Amino acid sequence: MKDFFQRAWLEIHLDALASNFKLLDSSSATSCKVMAVVKADAYGHGVAETVRELADCGCTWFAVSNLEEALQVRSVQSKADILILGYTPACHASVLAEHNITQAVLDSANAAALSQAAVNCGVRVRTHIKVDTGMSRLGFFFQDKRRDRSVIGDIAAVCSLPGIFAEGIFTHFAQADDCINGRAFTERQFALFNACIDSLRGRGATFRLRHCCNSAAALLYPEMHLDMIRPGLALYGIPADAGFPHANELCPAMEMKTVLSQVKLLPEGAPVSYSSTAAARRGTLSATVPVGYADGYPRALSGKGHMLLEGERVPILGRVCMDQCVLDVSAVPDAAPGMTVTVFGGSRGVAYNACAGISVRSLTEAVGAIPYELLCSINKRVPRVYLRGGEPVSVANYMN
Repeated sequence: MKDFFQRAWLEIHLDALASNFKLLDSSSATSCKVMAVVKADAYGHGVAETVRELADCGCTWFAVSNLEEALQVRSVQSKADILILGYTPACHASVLAEHNITQAVLDSANAAALSQAAVNCGVRVRTHIKVDTGMSRLGFFFQDKRRDRSVIGDIAAVCSLPGIFAEGIFTHFAQADDCINGRAFTERQFALFNACIDSLRGRGATFRLRHCCNSAAALLYPEMHLDMIRPGLALYGIPADAGFPHANELCPAMEMKTVLSQVKLLPEGAPVSYSSTAAARRGTLSATVPVGYADGYPRALSGKGHMLLEGERVPILGRVCMDQCVLDVSAVPDAAPGMTVTVFGGSRGVAYNACAGISVRSLTEAVGAIPYELLCSINKRVPRVYLRGGEPVSVANYMN
């Protein structure tokens, strides 16, 4: 295994990924597939190793945001099914067909352009129809059965276009992660989606794959699983809410680590970090760690965040800087340069609800953010170290 510079690094626990996938897979119906969402470099976990691990667990479908990500997954898995959830210019029809990548179709104009490009190239592109039942983002707008009934004819016409094969149809829930207030809206979206499918069946348009459940819906609404679920965040061990079914069985796959670079005893009143927003109390033992907002640790955690040192929660003093920040390590009097610090994580083998460490969710909730933001913002200069059974098996170092 390659060595890496131990400044700041991520530890990705492959057995946690495998466990989360198997939990989601076993929680769905026998005939229901799991489409793993691995966009944004697998939510910062590193797409190559993540896809390999999930494929070894039996995952055959992967979802990405764009063509570049799809080609990255294809380079790792030659036979996997890959769905691009977002927009791809029609001029890339030949690339989609050559690499057997499935493309979301967003509206009639988008479908016509893709069809024409495919015909011109002499290829056939696999597609899934995207239906907008409540996000008002991408897809055929179908948010009222009466008002938007003409959309049914539009989709049916798309399904008969040459050069494209509409094998699937899907929608995306907007409020499924709100298990208290989002149920009515989610149920309305699901009813609209089913009404759309039923109407299309009446026009002779049927689909092999119907899917709508993201992580939250996959855990909360098993009756909505249909032919496939699309978990993202739950795959990585973070439920949308601690009260969700199976939430306490998910295991966070990612931990972030760093080291103490300097330790010093500050006199009372000594200003700390930019703008001197903090001052040392009497007898404050401070330690600097070489991790900051350029690594993905939010500056908004200035004076609010904590890290773990020798099992103790140690607070951040003052402003988080670009490349480093200062901790109050007075609770660890033997603190010394080189000691490992857990930026977040520290609960290996511990269920989510019983997390003894520092969770991604606790950090993001402290600053009004969401876990996706933190996971996806971790800089490429932070190497990913992959472990199985607690032992390192590989390193992804984007700086090499």
